Amino acid sequence: MLKKLWHKMVPQKRKLQKKVLHFSDHHIDAGMLSFAAEKVVTRLQQAGYEAYVVGGAVRDLLLGIEPKDFDVATNATPEEVRKVFRRSRIIGRRFQIVHVMVGPETIEVTTFRGAGKVQQNEHGRIMKDNTYGSMEEDALRRDFTCNALYYDPVHRQVVDFHNGFEDIRAKRLVMIGDAAGRYQEDPVRILRAVRLSGKLGFEVSEETLAPIAECAQRLRHEPVARLFDEIMKLLFSGHARSCLQQFEKLGVAAEIHPLLDALQRAAKGKQPNIVTLSLKNTDERLRADKSVSVGFVLAAVLWPDVNLRWQQRQKSGERSVAALNGAISDLREDMEKGWGVPQRFAATMREIWVLQPQFDNRRGARPFRLLSQERFRAAYDFLVLRAQLGEVDQELADWWTVFQHADEVTRQEMASAAGQPVQQRADQSSDAVGAAKKKRRRKPRRKKPVTPTAE
Repeated sequence: MLKKLWHKMVPQKRKLQKKVLHFSDHHIDAGMLSFAAEKVVTRLQQAGYEAYVVGGAVRDLLLGIEPKDFDVATNATPEEVRKVFRRSRIIGRRFQIVHVMVGPETIEVTTFRGAGKVQQNEHGRIMKDNTYGSMEEDALRRDFTCNALYYDPVHRQVVDFHNGFEDIRAKRLVMIGDAAGRYQEDPVRILRAVRLSGKLGFEVSEETLAPIAECAQRLRHEPVARLFDEIMKLLFSGHARSCLQQFEKLGVAAEIHPLLDALQRAAKGKQPNIVTLSLKNTDERLRADKSVSVGFVLAAVLWPDVNLRWQQRQKSGERSVAALNGAISDLREDMEKGWGVPQRFAATMREIWVLQPQFDNRRGARPFRLLSQERFRAAYDFLVLRAQLGEVDQELADWWTVFQHADEVTRQEMASAAGQPVQQRADQSSDAVGAAKKKRRRKPRRKKPVTPTAE
């Protein structure tokens, strides 16, 4: 009786059950890795160290998804890794890692983390963690079971300590250890739960879900730059809309970060809005392996706030352009107080917004000047989204669609006819075409009188 009570009061150190899965179980071939990842693992093993591809890459390969990057875990310390690879550098304060450059690719190499004492702040978040340990201890320190798989391409084996292989097959997201304690150590794991469940279609286990609503407020104390990075991973996961639905489902409250607040407000709206439309386009482009613009997506996410301020200023009597510049300036002051948005993205956002009123100017030389702007295409795409939502007339977006692809004569004709009655536009169009075809004649030069010469 006393023994049972003792075991309830004092948590016992759990012995992990190590499973080794062979190729017939996982079907991951070394050829499915990038050349750089395979080379780093092979070189480390040849130098006498343990080395594995670990984390999301192994998970994605088991799901039949092509990984975007590959991480490597090893028992070599950062300094030892540095000696093996000439093109490498040690980075990180909280936990040191090594970036190994192989050709154009960079592989992130981490040393197995230990179970030693870590340095935490007043909120329980881990601030410093340069303690190294065994592979088993490293597996205990990882967040979700699906991310705690180790693949050895040399021996074609997957090592599993937490039943992660079965959780992946069941499409189940399970936190390793006590979920509340793990969220306290690193609240950003909540955003990872949102992203992974939305992106992979995993069901969050009951034990993993239960503490999220209460622990979500801890995200307010996280560095804004770190929150911004996690938000970017969510927005550009290729499944951003599914991820947004998970916020409400998992009980992640608003007022954590302005970008998250804007995203959640957009997700709750029953009608399509500029945020959901831009994320739909972004998801489709990412799945088609096409490029996307971070600045454009952020401009769409924050546009409802900018637009509201713009309309309020116009109602108070300000002119359109001045009102928009004022609205952007107000938002910029808020952003610079600590939203974590890098300047290069903020600049793109402002340029897209500032050009919106310029699309109303379709006469004379103004449309030609707007067409020559560096951000014209992004601003035009933004205008098209606004037209789909009824913020501007569809005729305006259609006019610019024709204008940008037209030849010079047609553009001149359109710029001359813009803003006039339909019949007058038609009459002037034919005149403009005829006038454009006429060549300007030079005034004939006056001939010099010929002086007669004596014979």
